[in-house]
Amino acid sequence: MSMRPRLSAFLMWLAIVGVLATIVARASFTADMSVFLPRSPTPEQQLLVDQLRDGMVSRMTLIGLSGGSISRRSEVSRRMAAALRADERFAAVNNGEAVHLEADRRWLFENRYALSSAVTPERFSVDGLRSALQDSINLLASPAGLLAKPLLARDPTGELMQLLSALDSAEQPRRDGDVWISRNGDTTLLLAMSRASGSDIDAQEAAMNAIRAAFDEAVSEYGNNRNGNAIRLDMTGPGVFSVQSRTTIKDEVTRIAAIGSSLIIVLLLIIYRSVPVLLLGLLPVITGTLAGIAAVSLGFGVVHGLTLGFGTTLIGEAVDYAIYLFVQRGQPQDSRNGFWPTIRLGLLTSACGFVALLASGFPGLAQLGLYSLAGLIAAALMTRYLLPAMLPADFSLRDVSPLGRRLAGLVSAATRLRWLVITLALSSLALIAIQRQAIWNSELLALSPVPIADQVLDQRLRSELGAPDVRYLIVVDGHDAESALQAAEALAPALNRLQDAGLISGWDSATRFLPSLATQRARINSLPQRDALSARLQEASADLPLRAERLQPFLDEVEAARQRPLLNRASMEGTSLALAVDAMLIETDHGVRALLPLRAPTEGRQAGLIDATAVRAELATAPSPADGSPALFLDLKHESDTLYRGYLGEAIQLSLGGVLAILALLLVFLRNPMRVIRVALPLAASILVVVAALTLAGKQLILLHLVGLLLIVAVGSNYALFFDRGEGGNTAPSPATLASLLFANLTTVAGFGLLAFSEVPVLQAIGITVGPGAILALVFSAMLSPRRPLPPGP
Repeated sequence: MSMRPRLSAFLMWLAIVGVLATIVARASFTADMSVFLPRSPTPEQQLLVDQLRDGMVSRMTLIGLSGGSISRRSEVSRRMAAALRADERFAAVNNGEAVHLEADRRWLFENRYALSSAVTPERFSVDGLRSALQDSINLLASPAGLLAKPLLARDPTGELMQLLSALDSAEQPRRDGDVWISRNGDTTLLLAMSRASGSDIDAQEAAMNAIRAAFDEAVSEYGNNRNGNAIRLDMTGPGVFSVQSRTTIKDEVTRIAAIGSSLIIVLLLIIYRSVPVLLLGLLPVITGTLAGIAAVSLGFGVVHGLTLGFGTTLIGEAVDYAIYLFVQRGQPQDSRNGFWPTIRLGLLTSACGFVALLASGFPGLAQLGLYSLAGLIAAALMTRYLLPAMLPADFSLRDVSPLGRRLAGLVSAATRLRWLVITLALSSLALIAIQRQAIWNSELLALSPVPIADQVLDQRLRSELGAPDVRYLIVVDGHDAESALQAAEALAPALNRLQDAGLISGWDSATRFLPSLATQRARINSLPQRDALSARLQEASADLPLRAERLQPFLDEVEAARQRPLLNRASMEGTSLALAVDAMLIETDHGVRALLPLRAPTEGRQAGLIDATAVRAELATAPSPADGSPALFLDLKHESDTLYRGYLGEAIQLSLGGVLAILALLLVFLRNPMRVIRVALPLAASILVVVAALTLAGKQLILLHLVGLLLIVAVGSNYALFFDRGEGGNTAPSPATLASLLFANLTTVAGFGLLAFSEVPVLQAIGITVGPGAILALVFSAMLSPRRPLPPGP
């Protein structure tokens, strides 16, 4: 071929790649979980993603200091906390120090009548006042009397003590002085909350770096190692896990890609013995990758990072196309005539599996299907129409016929063992049938790249701190803060009944710190005018040792409360209580959302669990909000697992649909049911044996194992079709064809097999499925091939 056609083909490829690269450069990439929501998510599923992305727990970082003496750790804790409180990246930092205690108590005291649920008209009747005064007198004789006595004249009804008692009801960590420590005293504890949402991984990484910097500075100033027992910093939490997972996946992908690419390049150099040919062989891969990203960008408007990561591995089949082309290039014309029809049918069978994913109601799964489909088609078209035109007229590889003839002898011997394939397939099918209930892992945690040791650390620190895991939530929406707060208040009777019945151990609400304006107004209106209150107080204290004349400051306080403006979020600035309100009262695109975390029982058979049916039944008895939006009970773990089960179940159904489509396609093209069985059987046997082997190894299958099974079909269909095709259907594959199949298989195993050694579950799942599966597909295709004479020639 002259230089001009070769140059024209290369320029045409550059033009196509230029268009695709332009689309890719303008594409939007995201890690937003909403891409993996169904197209029509349930309210609970949407709430799940909102909490994972912006919930209060997603912004928490739990910090543990271990090693060194307890006094050194305490000082390091104080210095770290001081530095982080001055950092704008953190909304709050708590290590047990009473930093906001005085401000909180002052605010609570000034606004106690608007905040206390005990403030009712009955409370300020003569009988109510007498009962409250008697309770305060009794309190003076208790250990809490030291705190109550200075406030007696101003707060004889004990409203502040009631508020403090409610706020102190939650579990608190053990203290060493003013600093939190673990129960065994070996770890000093801190809790930091970032301003950025948990989904902003860059911001979470910056927060982690700030914590490390504060720790390093504190240790250098005070905690220097004197006796060989250095202080160690541990961090955990959703943000930490996100940063570590991103780093782990990036490092793993980079390492495995570098090793795998090197192996493939070495293999191709051994085969091609030419750097220019090697570079030409990589052009279909580049084309397919760009086409896949461009197709997803145009079809969905955004490309998810997981789609890109998983989809890139699927383009490995493009390397096989170039190998088949280059090896067949030097073969006789009659051998090359049937080459592309076979490749085309193999491509169509691969496409059937991925087309099925396009019908998924989950955009993330549909993205994966479109990426793979567009990438494989683009790579095949590039190999079929442009790559041959770029090859020199005298292009030829080294003679691989000797290797091919040795392989032909092995194939001939292997066909005598076809009974072994049938036996393995049937045994695997029996095992899968027996273990069918335990084959699939339906928990989203199975996809987590977080090591077990880090998960254990998180549970330990969370338990020591008493930090909420907020697995259970009740969510109500309102068009503004007032309507959301009123809706939350309407749930209080139902939640109290659940707590009294022992179905929950407690609950929290923003209304504890910021009641609705309507509730505040009702409480303030319960306060009598000064003259009326004075008369009632005189009568109520008549037979008590606490005389009304000593309670004139009380009259002043009540009158001031009657004149004070009602509370709002702005009035809480400067207190730590504002953080609690911000965590449980969240602005959304449609208004304001109130979150009510529930605490599970700590004892009994239901310890750690909440009966969702009982909670929903009780919520149904609560008054409906004015805007008609019902309260939703959300179990984050249940919803995440349900979402994943739906995702997995739909993927299995679509994959089975793809299998039926492949069988129909083969029947149309091959026009012989026996040939269809001959092509499908080695693929089915490979899948059955791989699944059975994984089950015997104690591995439960996850979504990415299913993707790996589709890849076995995509790669193995070429093997099976070549063995079925022969030359004109009457002879075995030529030696060159057998050599090309071996080379293609080696590159596939090199690319995918390395993933089996990854520490990231989703990558490992693909590796341990495709690596062995590709080998089995080739071996089984050879063993089940017809016994035919070797074609004449090379």
